Amino acid sequence: MTLLDSNESKKRMCQIYNEISKELFGFGTTLLRATVENNIVTFVAKHRRSPRSAALEVEAPGLKLEVDFRMSMLYKKRLREKLVEDMGLDIEALLRDYDSATQWAITNIILKES
Repeated sequence: MTLLDSNESKKRMCQIYNEISKELFGFGTTLLRATVENNIVTFVAKHRRSPRSAALEVEAPGLKLEVDFRMSMLYKKRLREKLVEDMGLDIEALLRDYDSATQWAITNIILKES
């Protein structure tokens, strides 16, 4: 078990993930789990639906897809910055997929091998 596998490390990573959610959307996740296997950190998260997002879905579905894409890119950028800054992680890649219909997101972080 590495230091990153510890419950405290996973708890801190989840706190960071939720802080960014609150910063960008105004509220945290309804479910969030972090797992660490070798050099890969995985977050499984269920997000809350924003009232603005629901309104855009009806009135301008194309715009909603664009906003979802841009917000996901911003989420990735902020998450990377915060994990590097707060935890000193050496991140090789950060991959995130978000399903707006169900509000589920899977985020995989590949750490550089030392």
